[in-house]
Amino acid sequence: PLVAAAPGRRVPRTVDGAEFAVRAVLGQQVSTAAARTHAARLVVAHGEPVEDPEGGLTHLFPSPSALASLDPETLAMPRTRRRTLLALVSALTDGLDLSAGSDWEAARAALTALPGFGPWTVESIAMRALGDPDAFLPTDLGIKYAAETLGLGGQAAVVARSAAWRPWRAYATQHLWATGDHAINRMPAA
Repeated sequence: PLVAAAPGRRVPRTVDGAEFAVRAVLGQQVSTAAARTHAARLVVAHGEPVEDPEGGLTHLFPSPSALASLDPETLAMPRTRRRTLLALVSALTDGLDLSAGSDWEAARAALTALPGFGPWTVESIAMRALGDPDAFLPTDLGIKYAAETLGLGGQAAVVARSAAWRPWRAYATQHLWATGDHAINRMPAA
């Protein structure tokens, strides 16, 4: 029924896999507002300034090489997340490929080997950066709320049910997320 109600829903992709991966780490176990704040601080401190007289753009998102020299003590986040971010930046500068044309399973394996990378972060990156249409985040809070609201059962039941959605579980994720009452699900006022 969710697909029938919104048949054109798509998985939003990113043009920069490294940026998305950094943002995914910044967003671990915090609200979307807190993740935006962390990202904005990182961009202002380490991004390249740009002039945009017609808009609001002030900086480019920092490249992995720009982030490689950051002092982790300047990051307002738990030490374990700092370690995760630095491990990611190191892997990216060493050649970890998170582009749409990369090997999905090799990228997943490389991410999983990094400290602080669990299934939610790996699958988020697989969905949005790598473009895997079967990426799935059963531990995501939005998925849990949707499953509860729709009477799909707990996590194990959702994982079992998701087998029927293969190889399009990333699309199912978008439909499930859209059931929630979150600001991202509402169009801005004109």
